[in-house]
Amino acid sequence: SNGRGYFNVEGSHTLEKFSNDVARDITDPETKLSVWKRDRLREISNARTAEQREEIRKRADLRIPALGSGSDYTAFLQHDGVASLNFGFGGEDGGGIYHSIYDDFYWYTHFSDTDFVYGRALAQAGGTAIMRLADADLLPFEFGDFADTVETYLKELKALAQKSQDDIRERNREIEEGVFQATSDPKRPLVPPPVEAVPPHLNFAPLENAVDALKRSAAEYHQAVEQVNAKSGALSASFAEVNQLLIASERKLTNTAGLPNRPWFKHQLYAPGFYTGYAVKTVPAVREAIELKQWKQADEAIAVVAGVLEQEAALISSAARKLAP
Repeated sequence: SNGRGYFNVEGSHTLEKFSNDVARDITDPETKLSVWKRDRLREISNARTAEQREEIRKRADLRIPALGSGSDYTAFLQHDGVASLNFGFGGEDGGGIYHSIYDDFYWYTHFSDTDFVYGRALAQAGGTAIMRLADADLLPFEFGDFADTVETYLKELKALAQKSQDDIRERNREIEEGVFQATSDPKRPLVPPPVEAVPPHLNFAPLENAVDALKRSAAEYHQAVEQVNAKSGALSASFAEVNQLLIASERKLTNTAGLPNRPWFKHQLYAPGFYTGYAVKTVPAVREAIELKQWKQADEAIAVVAGVLEQEAALISSAARKLAP
């Protein structure tokens, strides 16, 4: 449900730049800033480190979160591989009434968007996005932000695997040193955890190579679009042909076998977590295997995701070549 406050966007990162451009052109009805600028300033305020603030200030586009579960988009994105976005305002009206008996017209008009101005702003954002998509000669997919996001996922996965190793090494050492026995109350003793085998090193090389290929193809496509925008030459293919590839780009991120134990979820980058309800897990087959200490499955999933990304990179390069004069 829509509310009063900040503009929130979640979705496919091939549309991250597009959603940022839409947000730049929508005015917040109360502050009169663009909703993009207000979101950017909020992110600076909420950043925990100097490095995070620096990235927000330097990066051309605001990062958007990935989509988890939601009946409005799950079937489209996570089963069929249709690039999707979710827009909404909120954060300043308290909330807490969703799907309750208090979620009614009286509450909304007295405690939420009482003047319906954020409903109007949401209609402007959604309408602007739809019209720009419908009227675009070349669909506004962009792969630089997408490749950058996938690279951050890779870094997170490597850090997660390293943390698992470090945590188990430390716990084993504390068991050997007698830390748990010494700190257990003799009158209410606790059983120390068992010694665990230190996790093996995972082979991230296929994923690293795939991310490199994705970054190269994204740069290639960006250059081709720049040349088209500058009208530097005739196209080797019609926009319609390129658009068909762009539409298929999200499909390439799916796998017919689906996720381990969840074959309905085909997308290899975005899915609700197995145990997290609505909340998203990115690169779920790899991330959840690491979390569950299923190391063989993690290595297998790395290879699967790498293959999907290699296919995506090949499609992006193909689109770039079709745009080349």
